[in-house]
Amino acid sequence: MVATDCPFCSSDVETRDHLFLKCEYGQDVWSEVFIRCQPPMLSFTDWSELLSWILSAATPELKLLRKLATQVVIFHLWKQRNNLIHNHTSLSVSSIFHCIDKELRNIISARKGRKQFRSLMSMWLR
Repeated sequence: MVATDCPFCSSDVETRDHLFLKCEYGQDVWSEVFIRCQPPMLSFTDWSELLSWILSAATPELKLLRKLATQVVIFHLWKQRNNLIHNHTSLSVSSIFHCIDKELRNIISARKGRKQFRSLMSMWLR
């Protein structure tokens, strides 16, 4: 039988919105990202609010940074979810954020010659 509870908190049903946006574990990861990508006025409660936050960026560079950060956060939360389910191994929020930070630095560094990526590193490292 497949468990339907959130592997992070075990207090709610695992849905896309809960796993990536509402669960305390995910929210703690997002709070680290928001320091660098300007937080939303209120916490996300659903996927459409996340997309609105991305699209509401004041500059094209911030929009790109938010898109990249969102993709990397979702990837690492999903990877940690699978790690918990299949390997019964849990990583701290700070460890997950360290992986996110490293991956974003690598993505930006690999594309630093492209015009739209030139200012992203300084935005991310604030």
